[in-house]
Amino acid sequence: MTTVTEAPPLAPTPVEEPRRPRRRGRLVPYWLLLPGILWLLVFFALPMVYQASTSVQTGSLEDGFKVTWHFATYWDALTEYWPQFLRSVLYAGAATVLCLLLGYPLAYLIAFRAGRWRNLIMILVIAPFFTSFLIRTLAWKTILADGGPVVGALSSLHVLDVTSWLGITAGDRVLATPLAVVCGLTYNFLPFMILPLYTSLERIDGRLHEAAGDLYAKPFTTFRKVTFPLSMPGVVSGTLLTFIPASGDYVNADLLGSTDTRMVGNVIQTQFLRILDYPTAAALSFILMAAILVMVTLYIRKSGTEDLV
Repeated sequence: MTTVTEAPPLAPTPVEEPRRPRRRGRLVPYWLLLPGILWLLVFFALPMVYQASTSVQTGSLEDGFKVTWHFATYWDALTEYWPQFLRSVLYAGAATVLCLLLGYPLAYLIAFRAGRWRNLIMILVIAPFFTSFLIRTLAWKTILADGGPVVGALSSLHVLDVTSWLGITAGDRVLATPLAVVCGLTYNFLPFMILPLYTSLERIDGRLHEAAGDLYAKPFTTFRKVTFPLSMPGVVSGTLLTFIPASGDYVNADLLGSTDTRMVGNVIQTQFLRILDYPTAAALSFILMAAILVMVTLYIRKSGTEDLV
């Protein structure tokens, strides 16, 4: 007679505790962010603080400027130069709308219809960046010159009669008018509209268009219900990248406009470099920045999207 002895129970396998990441490893992301933070502090935050202190100073260049907390400079600058502020918003808004109307079809073509020509068209879009901003603006001074082919064609089509009645041109002259300034802004900032739009449109799944067609949606309905809503991040990004620099631009108004088309950027440049009234120039800069910040905040909330490209 044999007896069966039970085997002793197996000892539980010890579970190794997960190793805690070393403290030095946890600091790596912060070390990677340090150069960018230092860059922002040195080249953005410090100049902003300096300009803020300059805006509340009084004095002159000969006697020196002192911080006297003279906040009346802001009110004086706003009441004296409010036409230039309004003109800057109107010109930048008109250029932004034109860039959207011109850029959206081109971005749509590149994203869905360009095929093998996509890279070539993209190169043509960014080709203006290969030359300086100043040269591109001076080229428009030649294009819109009096007696040139553009002015002659517009005159023969009686377009200038309508624009003169609207007050954006002066007779048979296009240069030194609001139309010339808006044309320059539109041309110089058009790539900033096309690139975000193209990026947003390219992300749209083509199967959504096929599904809309299977549901008997017409092309315009597909665009209105599918394409345009999904491209809203690109629309918002493109309009912001166009409107913000256009509202503070002074080169186009200086080279293509006149004293009647001066924008707030021209006033700031004159105050800083010619009149040497640093407090007024700094106050104008902060008023412009605050106005743009308020408009951008309201625009983003109204657009209903925070997914910017």
